[in-house]
Amino acid sequence: MDDDAIARVHAEFFDDPSPTDVITFEGDPAMDFAGEICVSVEHALRYASAHGTGFPHELTLYLVHGYLHLSGYDDIDPSDRRRMRAAEKKALLALEKSGNLPEFRVVT
Repeated sequence: MDDDAIARVHAEFFDDPSPTDVITFEGDPAMDFAGEICVSVEHALRYASAHGTGFPHELTLYLVHGYLHLSGYDDIDPSDRRRMRAAEKKALLALEKSGNLPEFRVVT
């Protein structure tokens, strides 16, 4: 998604019209639906450029973050946030070490 699209989703479901990096919606097991992860590609591009993290790494982080939410992790309070960050780091390190970090490209 671009920033405008994710901002609309953020406003509609969370009453916050600002763009964000990732939004996760819980699925419904009865419908065999794991959930939905919405990411802002624009946000990832901007953040990666400003912080030197690399676009594929940043976008993968957003997807990992969303998947962790679907797996029961939360990041509301500080202790949960620390647990989430540790799990993100572990997952990204595993992807990098195995050579399986996705290579994303933006085509305009």
